[in-house]
Amino acid sequence: MSHPGMLILIMAIAVLAPLLAYGVSRWIPVPLVIFEILLGILVGPDVLGWAQQEEFIDVLSDLGLTMLIFLAGYEIDFAAVRGDTLNRSIRAWMISLLAGLGIAYLLSGMDLDKTFVIGTALTSTALGTVLPILRDSGDLRGRFGTVVLAFGAVGEFGPIIAMALLLSGRSPGKSTAVLIAFALITAGAVWWALRPRRPWFAGLVEKTLHSSGQFAVRFVMLLLACMLALAYTFGLDTLLGAFAAGLITRLVLLGAAEGSSEEVLGKIEAMGFGFLVPIFFIVTGVEFDLAALLDGGRPLVLLPVFLVLFLVVRGGPLYLFAPRDLQRHDRLALVLYGSTCLPLVVAITTIGLDNKSIDSGEAAAMVGAAMVSVLVFPLTGLRLRAGKGGPARPSRVGESLESW
Repeated sequence: MSHPGMLILIMAIAVLAPLLAYGVSRWIPVPLVIFEILLGILVGPDVLGWAQQEEFIDVLSDLGLTMLIFLAGYEIDFAAVRGDTLNRSIRAWMISLLAGLGIAYLLSGMDLDKTFVIGTALTSTALGTVLPILRDSGDLRGRFGTVVLAFGAVGEFGPIIAMALLLSGRSPGKSTAVLIAFALITAGAVWWALRPRRPWFAGLVEKTLHSSGQFAVRFVMLLLACMLALAYTFGLDTLLGAFAAGLITRLVLLGAAEGSSEEVLGKIEAMGFGFLVPIFFIVTGVEFDLAALLDGGRPLVLLPVFLVLFLVVRGGPLYLFAPRDLQRHDRLALVLYGSTCLPLVVAITTIGLDNKSIDSGEAAAMVGAAMVSVLVFPLTGLRLRAGKGGPARPSRVGESLESW
């Protein structure tokens, strides 16, 4: 199928997916991302064969992943998660990384390249998947939500840093030097973002908010483009630039146009979740190697193994380092939310396939396990909280899950 027809097919799936999610959520709330990926697999080369990989669509998919990571960076409010909770989350992720690399080293037959890919993927948290659920359940503004936000933020940011250090193809020393240089420039950008904006800036944001000018949206896109270009220039993964751009954008908007920041974010989210992000997840399904997963048996055996490892490697340290004021059922819910993953697993396994560090069966098993984690872990955590005296399950929780 040529790319105009391919784009029409993908956008038709993007429209169909929320309709299916809405219908199913009356019985069981299922995240929208699951429908997007499954429909992508259905129309992909291993089932119906209607969709194939194309360069034009792959570019849009990459932009979708970039927007997803950008929005995850924007959601992080370090002022709310600093202190002991943030320190615990950093220690928990470091233990996860060491455990992940150790287990991956044994699983990979002592292959260092494969170790870095698998070990890094085991440490991620899909913060963007968890946040809407917490928001609509009433947990996000409470103590439990703050803890999940802190641990999830590090689980999103840590693997991106690890990707830059371990999967760049450079020596560790050179990778560290490049990362430090990038961090210094980013720190300069943060310092600039924290400076008071002149009145004309906020005035222009307000004046063009509902006009064709859309100054704030264009400014945000410029920031994103600059950070992506900076990451590319330094030879780092562009996801690092996208994440940093999200952090800087939050500071700029809250400092210069606080009254309009939510409306500006809404416009950015509409661009991302209405167009680019669905393309990323649907293309993930199209490119999912179902044949490799079903062929030979080993990938099918690895899928539940990886699912358990997500809980052990990522979830175990979360339980151990959770703040002491959390009750046992809250710790278990934190484990489930923190072990939910997918976007970074897709990104990391894609790098591994490109570098020939892992084979298609291993990549399919990891992505398949991550898909199951998105489907099972948040729902279980939500019900665990509701059943132990947490906030009552909202009537529209299905809609929060559908948003991802």
